[in-house]
Amino acid sequence: MSVVLEHSSSLLDSAPETPAAFPAWFADRQRAAWQRFLDTPTPKRGDEMWRFSTLKQLDFSVFTKGGAGDSSVAIVQRSTALESPVAKFVFVNDRLLHAESKLPQGVLCLPLAEALVTHGDLVREHFMKQDSRLGSAKWTALHEANLSNGLFVHVPANVEVVGSIEVFHWLGGENATIFPHTLVVTGANAKVRVVDYFQSVNDDEAGLCVAVNDLIAGPGSKLDYLAIQAFNERTRVIQVNETGVARDASATGFILNIGAAWARNESLSRLDGEGSRSDMLSVSVPARAQEYDQRTFQHHVSPGAYSDLLYKNSLYDKSRTIFSGLIFVDEGAHRTDAYQTCRNLFMSEDAEANSMPGLEINADDVKCSHGSTSAAISDEEIFYLRARGIDPVRARQLIARGFSVEVIERLGDEKVEEMVLRFLDDKFARIASGGA
Repeated sequence: MSVVLEHSSSLLDSAPETPAAFPAWFADRQRAAWQRFLDTPTPKRGDEMWRFSTLKQLDFSVFTKGGAGDSSVAIVQRSTALESPVAKFVFVNDRLLHAESKLPQGVLCLPLAEALVTHGDLVREHFMKQDSRLGSAKWTALHEANLSNGLFVHVPANVEVVGSIEVFHWLGGENATIFPHTLVVTGANAKVRVVDYFQSVNDDEAGLCVAVNDLIAGPGSKLDYLAIQAFNERTRVIQVNETGVARDASATGFILNIGAAWARNESLSRLDGEGSRSDMLSVSVPARAQEYDQRTFQHHVSPGAYSDLLYKNSLYDKSRTIFSGLIFVDEGAHRTDAYQTCRNLFMSEDAEANSMPGLEINADDVKCSHGSTSAAISDEEIFYLRARGIDPVRARQLIARGFSVEVIERLGDEKVEEMVLRFLDDKFARIASGGA
């Protein structure tokens, strides 16, 4: 079912209008963000933060703002992943279509548009506090200027949310654009998991998604966040993840890339307290001409913190990946324990992987390592599986699946891991059939 756009003005033509119901401080921020977008140069060849990137993907002039979205019951029915989420929200073109919740008393979980009106001071305290530093400052400004909705979650101290909060972001309409925002704040010793799903209403409509997350893990808390990016292969995506981790807190961020023609992921994790921990995980399976561009920053501000990054890419056909990661240890951040690994598995001789891991250490008594590996499946592995009656195509997919499982198992929840594997297996099935 196609989506009818309310108007078709270019995304870049004029400043967006802030809804009248939103607080004045937010309107001020949106005006300032639009000016910042205009003043910030578009990335160009030679910019280190965009090294190896296909910059023509940043021509967004054809995309439009607005769009009513598909309000059919079928969209809600398609919004199914986990069997029993503790809360579920369904957005179509940034408009809330469905909401349900069984959350504990005291937990705030509501559309960001509503939270701005009813809990504006709380949103303001945590909203987009970190500066974008991985290359997409222009596009995060565009996001802030156009932002109209998303999800706000606030879990008070000592409250544990058992289960997952699911958020479905559907994009529909030729050349339509969405700006989803997820803001999650945990109080001391709280616990929560949020899963964002990014999907297209139709397979044949080009779209653009510019998404930003603010994830703030309070002292001693545990915050898990998953992004399942499964747009159609005519869509472009920029996703910026900003995570702050306080003393003795733990934050896990996971990204699954199986859709979109082009996706740019920027993930920054700031370890602000002693004993804090950050796990940055990703599985990507590009095929045909898909390109996934991943930039990461592990920022160790306080001593005695731990971070571990593991990204795995299985590349088919003429697909491309770019990985650029930096572990940055501040002065005084002694006893830092940090790791960074990117591994690429070539499923085709025509695929291309570019990896640039890095370290910058300004403290003593640290343990830091980084590295990247790229390899193809060996003939011996294929022979082993063929000798057991498995055809070569299936054999290669089993190896790629096993290659990805090491990352997925670190999510630490069986039902969530099974859900991620279903999305992954669907991608493998489409590759085997030659479909998108």
